[in-house]
Amino acid sequence: MSSAARTIGRVFLGSALVFAGVSHLTFARREFQAQVPESVPLDPDVTVLASGAVEIGLGSALLFAKRRRRTVGTIAALFFVAVFPGNLAQWMHHRDGFGLDTEMKRFVRLFFQPVLVALALWSTRSARR
Repeated sequence: MSSAARTIGRVFLGSALVFAGVSHLTFARREFQAQVPESVPLDPDVTVLASGAVEIGLGSALLFAKRRRRTVGTIAALFFVAVFPGNLAQWMHHRDGFGLDTEMKRFVRLFFQPVLVALALWSTRSARR
């Protein structure tokens, strides 16, 4: 794949993270609270606000960091792994949110997290020559 495709993937992912982070802090706070597992020792709202701030930072770094792009991609991938238990909790505890109002929708969503991990890593690496 060309470096243009990687750039498009990185810009898409960075923009999506910034949007998601802003939504954590504003209009979708309740929806995101449904994803916070009971095992998280913080108040769900604090968790949502903190993860939103992290998403804005990661998304901005994906969009604008040039020298540390590979490192940012690795950190973004690790972030997607870290929040996966929230997706699992939403599925296991039958919590609606973001239109995920059936068991099948919540289950299918679980398979998108590895795609985000792969996109974060792939889009921040140099193309092999």
